[in-house]
Amino acid sequence: MEQFDVYDNNRVKTGLVLDRGTKLQENQCRLVVHVCIFDEQNQMLIQQRQPFKKGWPNLWDITLSGHSLTGETSQQSAAREMREELGLNYDFADIRPYFTINFKNGFDDFYFLKAEEIDMSTLKLQEEEVQAVKWATKEDIEKLFDEGKFVPYIKSLILSLFDMKEMYGIVIN
Repeated sequence: MEQFDVYDNNRVKTGLVLDRGTKLQENQCRLVVHVCIFDEQNQMLIQQRQPFKKGWPNLWDITLSGHSLTGETSQQSAAREMREELGLNYDFADIRPYFTINFKNGFDDFYFLKAEEIDMSTLKLQEEEVQAVKWATKEDIEKLFDEGKFVPYIKSLILSLFDMKEMYGIVIN
């Protein structure tokens, strides 16, 4: 059974460890990581979830996402999820998330990578999670949203990832 660390609202570990699927109480949070890989043609690698997945079966999603497990940092979680879901190795140790979104019971850390930074020839899809991957433009993803074929994130947020991928922060330098 997968387990995760519980954080307080200030992102401080509480010392409590719960089994995946356990409902969090008020002021208890979990950590989730997301990685978006972009190519030189300004396309994002997206994945299609397996039809037997509990959440959002058959829908398209950003490159990869996953929950942090007990004892992992955000960076370690991103590296593990990348290995598990896509068979790709990447060292996130010296990278901070591009941004974090707070939700009611947790934190979503977003990382951006350029395709040329990793060896895409070693791509190996995790059968339990991913049925397909493809490169998609911003317009392709918008169409998938409109057709109800993309995980129901905030559409404008996902589309803005294309504009944010080259910088940290909110000021354009």
